[in-house]
Amino acid sequence: MQQYRTLGKSGLRVSPLCLGGMTFGEDWGWGADEKQSEQIIRTFTDAGGNFIDTASVYTNGHSEKIIGDVVGSQSSLRTKTVIGTKFSGNIYPGDPNGGGTGTKAIVASCHQSLRRLQTDYIDLFSIHQWDWNTPLEEVMRTLDNLVSSGKVRYIGVSYAPAWKIAQAQTFAALKDWTPFIALQVEYSLLARTIEDELVPMAIELGLGITPWSPLKGGLLSGKYNPSMEDQSAGTRMGDTGRKVTLSGREIAMLDQLRKIADAHDTTVAAVSLAWVLSRPGVSAPIIGIRKQEQLEANIAAVDVDLSTDEIRSLDDLSNPPASFVTEYREAGRMFHHGGIEVNGYKPAVLPLTRNMVPGRY
Repeated sequence: MQQYRTLGKSGLRVSPLCLGGMTFGEDWGWGADEKQSEQIIRTFTDAGGNFIDTASVYTNGHSEKIIGDVVGSQSSLRTKTVIGTKFSGNIYPGDPNGGGTGTKAIVASCHQSLRRLQTDYIDLFSIHQWDWNTPLEEVMRTLDNLVSSGKVRYIGVSYAPAWKIAQAQTFAALKDWTPFIALQVEYSLLARTIEDELVPMAIELGLGITPWSPLKGGLLSGKYNPSMEDQSAGTRMGDTGRKVTLSGREIAMLDQLRKIADAHDTTVAAVSLAWVLSRPGVSAPIIGIRKQEQLEANIAAVDVDLSTDEIRSLDDLSNPPASFVTEYREAGRMFHHGGIEVNGYKPAVLPLTRNMVPGRY
């Protein structure tokens, strides 16, 4: 775990895995209790992990309180730990400014998070859900003011379209405001649609990607088996009322993951996470942990060195259906290259130009 990475276009150094705080607290009926959560946090930090993610809405604020009791209250541990929390969720029913990204809501959420986390600054303060009712200039100006005040060190974003994030980064550059350095989105072998627009945008504009659900809610952990009668018994999906039915594609993926795990003498979860860690733009996948053994299995991912062939085999099984951007990227290369290799890539010749003769017209 002591192989730190800088987060996006910043000097903030984070561990290759980020500990997710959504499972801290039993308020939603399926999380770890306070004692279990403390043990998970301490095991993670003892192993070299220094990056913890939470949100104001996680277990109705209890997640932040648990992290504050364990990390914020201990100055030496707080200094070494990068704490990220997210805002915009409303945990105050009936209050129209209890959520969203208006100035009143952002400042109030920041102060509440500081209090629960028992700290005087937040390392990474991120928009949780994009608010379509608030002008972008207001959001970015307010976040810049929080950074200038010292209450926030860096800012990030989650659940937003690439064009909105690009617009925000442009505002920041033009007005000398604080830019986003992190993008939190779902990303796994079974959720790769961000590769069309969000990943290239993040790489181009300096945002480190912190994928959530890198094990697809446990589907890629290896605990599900086609022969099991009740796939969701005793799992988070089962606890939240979701029934798991493995598709043929998912079964094929798990079979390949098991073969690779056996070859590396590790777990399916470790291989699944190692694949995410290998992806361009990824800084630190966020791991959601309820039990100590899950944490140990996930941490093992940082020591798994997948071969090119192993990565390709997983890529082939997980390629998502082509979107407009993906579909026409290949056509564009055919149109531009004229059958010539450029930057290591040689596309097919555009059919309409095969009989063209240079200088004919």
